[in-house]
Amino acid sequence: MRSGLWLCALIGLWTSPVAADIVSAEYTQPTTRYDHGILGDRVEYGALRIITDTQSGSAPLGQITIVLPWDHVFEDITPRLADIDNDGDLEVIVIETDISKGAAIAIYDETGKITETQHIGSTHRWLAPIGIADFNGDGDVDIAYVDRPHLAKKMRVVSYRDGRLVKVAKASKLTNHKIGWDFIAGGVRDCGSGPEMITADGAWRNIVATQLVGRNLVSEKIGTYNGPDSLNAALSC
Repeated sequence: MRSGLWLCALIGLWTSPVAADIVSAEYTQPTTRYDHGILGDRVEYGALRIITDTQSGSAPLGQITIVLPWDHVFEDITPRLADIDNDGDLEVIVIETDISKGAAIAIYDETGKITETQHIGSTHRWLAPIGIADFNGDGDVDIAYVDRPHLAKKMRVVSYRDGRLVKVAKASKLTNHKIGWDFIAGGVRDCGSGPEMITADGAWRNIVATQLVGRNLVSEKIGTYNGPDSLNAALSC
């Protein structure tokens, strides 16, 4: 069974006079209420548990559990931690699926959901994250993902600004996941010229490195695709 870290309706919270920071997260409450099975089984997650620590480091760990409504699931492998708003504290980035409207990228912190992208718009439609970075060096943190990696195969980049995710760029014929994989191949690397997004092309023939230059995605073939290990190997410069 896939495992991971995540968030939803508030169940328990350790309180302290000192501000708490997120240190980890995990998905909980496995559920079969959504029958998509894109990640190899029909088990998704109904809740996200966030683990916090205090700034003093002397208090016990705290836990916050967020439980999704019945028509949403976390259709994901694992939660991702990143300082999305550049305030020095981590947030949690997840794939949250509306059973009737498909997947979206959502951001949570210890207070709940901060923002999310639009859901794809139809049931049984998914997205596969690539990575999180300031891809074009403008100071805003970006999230890159493939929208419908088995159908549309569109790379999209959104940027976190003023509490919401703003569309920045998109490109066609790129992908990073096959139906049934319980992992997402490729990711982000930096070989000295800024972060690059590593995926396959839409035909699964070539490994492609893509950079965000201003508001444009610029792609270059860097090798032959020979299975998911070849994509992961390309992450090493």
